[in-house]
Amino acid sequence: MKKWLQLLRQALSGSEESFTDGSINRAIFLLSVPMIMEMVMESLFAVVDIFFVSKVSIEAVATVGLTESVITLVYSVAIGLSTAATATIARRIGEGNMPQARVAIGQVILISLAISLPIALAGFLFAGDVLSIMGADPKVIETGTIFAQIQFLSAPVVILLYSLSGALRGAGAAATAMRSLIIANVLNMILGPTLIFGFGFIPAFGVTGAAIATALGRSIGVGYQLYSLTRVNKALAFVWADLKPHKETIVSMVKVAAGGTGQFLVSSASWIFLTRILAEFGSDVVAGYTIAIRVIMFTLLPAWGLANAAATLVGQNLGAGKPERAEISVWKCASYNLFFLLGLSILMFVGAENIIGWFSPNIEVIHTGKLALRVLCLGYGFYAYSMVIIQSLNGAGDTKTPTVLNLICFWLLEIPLAYVLAIFFALGPIGVFISVPVAESILALLGIWRFRLGKWKTVKV
Repeated sequence: MKKWLQLLRQALSGSEESFTDGSINRAIFLLSVPMIMEMVMESLFAVVDIFFVSKVSIEAVATVGLTESVITLVYSVAIGLSTAATATIARRIGEGNMPQARVAIGQVILISLAISLPIALAGFLFAGDVLSIMGADPKVIETGTIFAQIQFLSAPVVILLYSLSGALRGAGAAATAMRSLIIANVLNMILGPTLIFGFGFIPAFGVTGAAIATALGRSIGVGYQLYSLTRVNKALAFVWADLKPHKETIVSMVKVAAGGTGQFLVSSASWIFLTRILAEFGSDVVAGYTIAIRVIMFTLLPAWGLANAAATLVGQNLGAGKPERAEISVWKCASYNLFFLLGLSILMFVGAENIIGWFSPNIEVIHTGKLALRVLCLGYGFYAYSMVIIQSLNGAGDTKTPTVLNLICFWLLEIPLAYVLAIFFALGPIGVFISVPVAESILALLGIWRFRLGKWKTVKV
């Protein structure tokens, strides 16, 4: 027990940053613990927001659901950059090339700002139109336009939070990324209810308060990451000179990021189409689905911690010229993820009604949310492998393969299947829900097949 406690303290302190030697199980533990904590903190953003917003009105919940389905496009860009940062920096760390690792971090910041600022401006100007296109009724548009504007304006913060976390994970400094999310989330939990319902001299902003709280919390989290990168973390103590544009590094990272962004844009766009189909059945259905998805995010994001650990191990070990160690690490991470998610799926299925009821007393919302939760969690066993395999390919710098697989499984299968089942065969919302585990299961099988071919071992980053 004492040995495990010491290992846990080491994982949370982040004292070790290279994982190319020694026990693989130890490396997985040291990396995955802070990464799981980081993902838990990120998922709490979604759960905390929807918990308090659900106390405002059904329209407020629908606003969050419709806006977030579009904001996932911003997350796609953020995750793509995070993927590039992890793959590039992990490879440099594995090679022992710290100066180039620091230059890469500087380029991550430059690329993040260059991409996010136009998104923020366009989103702010056309927020109401976006809600209208997504099928929101007039009351939701009236209630949620300012919320959507704030969410879009915070795009630079969102992208930096993700991309800098990816940089830290690639360098093995997962504990620093974890602490930044803890800071951001604690602030969000304090500011959320305060700004939504009001407190003392602070007026009640309603659903708009949730957007303000999240933006402020994430901004402070990014501030901590930048402080850590310049002052605290010795291995990554980059200086202002590293922010000077470096053409070769930018081209390499954009190439990897384009693939990473592409794959998540494909999957995110599929969620937008699914939400749009569900909007045909009314705000109660969208609200129930939104709550269920937030709960799913809360349970899956910790599993992404193991997947991200696999990505870092792949990148560092390929950089060190140890592809076999990288492959063994992936299969171990996948098996651990499987045990975790299978156990969790049983709890989710049995407790679905109580879980959704905790967020909303509305009977129709509970009915839809319960149904969505039970159907979606049926694919957890396949999710476990697809998450780890896809992230491992990304960690190797092979972002093209996951993009193609996502395109096949989500656009060519999931969206048409959802429409046919829900509309053509008149199954309603359950038709949309069924399409998700079907598509994810096929993604897992195709991913395993491609990974076993081993072409990822020769990708240059």
